[in-house]
Amino acid sequence: MEDKSIPSWILSLESEDIEFIRKFVINSGSLKKLTEIYKVSYPTVRLRLDRIIQKIKLSDEKEKNHFIDLIKQLAIEERIT
Repeated sequence: MEDKSIPSWILSLESEDIEFIRKFVINSGSLKKLTEIYKVSYPTVRLRLDRIIQKIKLSDEKEKNHFIDLIKQLAIEERIT
């Protein structure tokens, strides 16, 4: 798989986060099952998921801001109206 086809939010995650997401999907999104796999409490699993969600949102914001900056720059350079 080429890097161009991998969404930037995935590239911004650590390998542990991606593995967590993989286990989450394989277990049909069951946080209860993940508590058994990781041998931790439900709030701990929920906190980890919330942190991954925040990382993804932050990555999306950065990408959105990059696009806005590009449009502004093109307008300043009068390459678009």
